[in-house]
Amino acid sequence: MRTGEVHRGRPDEPRGVEFVEVSTDAGAVRGRWRSTTGGRGLPRSAAFLGIPIAEAPVGELRFAAPVPKAPWQGCLDVLDYGATAQRGDPGITLIPEPSVEGSSTLNVNVFTPTPGAPAEKALPVLVWIHGGGFTAGSPASPWYDGRNFNRDGVVTVTISYRLGFDGFGWIEGAPSNRGVRDWLHALEWVQRNIAAFGGDPGRVTIAGQSAGGGAVLTLLGMECAQHLFHGVYAISGAVADVPVARARAFSEGLAREAGVEPTRAGFASLPEERILQIQKKAADLGPEALTEVVENGLPLGPVVDGELILRPTAESLRQGIGVGKPLVLGATDDEFTMAFTQAEDALRWVPQFLLLKKLGLRGKVRPQYLRDNSDVAALGKVRLAGRLLTDRMFRVGVLTTAAARGQASTWVYRFSWPSGTFGFAEHCVDVPFFFDCLDGPAMEPLAGPNPPQALADEVHAAAVRFVTHGEAGWPRYDEETRISRVYDVPSRDMPDAYASVAALVSSPA
Repeated sequence: MRTGEVHRGRPDEPRGVEFVEVSTDAGAVRGRWRSTTGGRGLPRSAAFLGIPIAEAPVGELRFAAPVPKAPWQGCLDVLDYGATAQRGDPGITLIPEPSVEGSSTLNVNVFTPTPGAPAEKALPVLVWIHGGGFTAGSPASPWYDGRNFNRDGVVTVTISYRLGFDGFGWIEGAPSNRGVRDWLHALEWVQRNIAAFGGDPGRVTIAGQSAGGGAVLTLLGMECAQHLFHGVYAISGAVADVPVARARAFSEGLAREAGVEPTRAGFASLPEERILQIQKKAADLGPEALTEVVENGLPLGPVVDGELILRPTAESLRQGIGVGKPLVLGATDDEFTMAFTQAEDALRWVPQFLLLKKLGLRGKVRPQYLRDNSDVAALGKVRLAGRLLTDRMFRVGVLTTAAARGQASTWVYRFSWPSGTFGFAEHCVDVPFFFDCLDGPAMEPLAGPNPPQALADEVHAAAVRFVTHGEAGWPRYDEETRISRVYDVPSRDMPDAYASVAALVSSPA
């Protein structure tokens, strides 16, 4: 059977289901056709789920760089999501990101409307990197299904990568940044194989949210990654840029807790479950750890190792790395306000100045910040603390990243639509608008009962435009006008839309 050829399955398969085969550089894979939604554009999307792109990172390969998948014989069914690096029941999360058991965790999912299309009809490609604080998350979310990007002429790929200590822990005798190497390996696979799925390897946009947004910004600042993508879309990007000293200290603390040496042999002697148990305790991001996270960042994530990541991302961008790549970035207005909503009664007894001090707002910066955010302060300490945490962890980064790029093509947005559940624009609420999947599962707990489809049409269309044409559809950001698209009902283009963050940028808390 030729690449892209459709057949209707074997006698034991469900009637009416159509399958399609594509040849990759390791062997043939068989996916399944489904319908797109929305009643416009291309009506069908083919899903190829859990395509293995590297050998399972277990045994001798556990703390190694990714090793390309050995070729297989025959045609491999890729009809279900592959194994995820996230283990066990993640519990109730903002985005439904299920765990899938198995050891072959380095895989990709490809969604395409035109498998096997000739090169002259190749479509632009979106590669999605999921979030989860670099310790959790899964590419198997139904929200990340690329069917409606396919509907609008964009081939979509979602990737899996090693998480937590296995992916980012500092281990003597092992390659650093194994999770980052997994991203690079996946992007190299896309360059070699996406044409067979109808995609154009010369038009690849990398995108992600939260830690995934940080991942694509990290890649933007890496010299060795520049040939692998052509545009970047960072949603609520949180760049880790973990210093080597902090990474080493975390590793040594984990080793002490486990009673082993902080070496490859020492950590390899521990079962995965034991490392996950200790890691969860050591990397706790609960309310009591907020000060530590705000001041020093995440303990696990891409490390500035001087080998793969040569310097902090902002410094690389200031030096002109990635200057030729168009970038869209932004954040929601109240990413982490939810961290305080359940503590509202307790916060009643905490003086405002003490609460803000604990979140790093001190000295002369405090009165200016309070003046600039008087509307939020009037809503109470929960909203004020949540906005400050959001600003320090996300929104300051939007401005510093845009400024670091100078005259490079950069578009900035704010997502301000208040969730019908929470009453403010919280972390992750913009993701289903980006993917145009408001009809997907588990939507109401995050977005409320009637999220506006017209806003999803707008956000998604701008993303498609950027992936397809390399521009977002509103004025580029510059230091004079500082225009941002403010997504709300209605949306608008607003000069100096991040003015309320200015005190933290000019005089960091």
